[in-house]
Amino acid sequence: MTMGRLEPNFEDETVIVTGAASGIGREVARRFGAAGATVLVADIDREPKDGDVPTHELVEEEGGTGEYVRTDVTEPGQIETLVEAGHEYGGVDVMINNAGLIIPGSLLDLSPEEFDRVHAVNARGVYFGTQAAANDMIERDDPGCIINTASISSHYAQYDQVQYDSSKGAVRMITRGSALELSDHGIRVNAVAPGQIATEFVEGWSDEATEKAASDDLVKPVPIGRAGTPEDVAGAYLYLASEDARYVTGELVFVDGGWSVF
Repeated sequence: MTMGRLEPNFEDETVIVTGAASGIGREVARRFGAAGATVLVADIDREPKDGDVPTHELVEEEGGTGEYVRTDVTEPGQIETLVEAGHEYGGVDVMINNAGLIIPGSLLDLSPEEFDRVHAVNARGVYFGTQAAANDMIERDDPGCIINTASISSHYAQYDQVQYDSSKGAVRMITRGSALELSDHGIRVNAVAPGQIATEFVEGWSDEATEKAASDDLVKPVPIGRAGTPEDVAGAYLYLASEDARYVTGELVFVDGGWSVF
């Protein structure tokens, strides 16, 4: 059976996607571009990890409007500059704090510098991305929505990932707390929690995620029986940004093939 795809219209809207050079962020940027949005592709890297066409150029090739804005999300000033860049297109309507970092390692061995780096990108970047977008929306009196990339690690512990799990747990609570505080301003804040997704998050991650999902190497199996892809995840962001989700805020939407079911 072939199912229809949700196709919201984001014409005349400006969407920022951090960490959009590769992986989930790249696909999210493409989907918003295809839906008519102007997409600001924010990343430290201009080129994707697989060496393909840069995301903003891909958005343009596929008929959308894209612009690359080099951004280090660990620097709040750079995030503010990114949000200000959206003024050229009428101001940010949808802020997607997607940039993420993982440095696997045992609790017993991870260095303070590695811990701080993971939290600087995953938690600090989301916090100040949310802050910058919300302040801009409030100043323009034009409420939009904010979507953060969380993880199954926001709720569930995984081996050798205490530093990552704790950073994504912070994303969950930044999302919920921000949703509560910003509701008075009409700004919705939600998060997407992907599971085992086959992307080049780090070198070899795609192959590892695929192999684990197809074997007994995970603590528990993926009920759907395979690793996810960025294409499996991207639609959740479009839904949460759409009018169909107008009564949804403070939520963590799992997109994990059923991994969190049991």
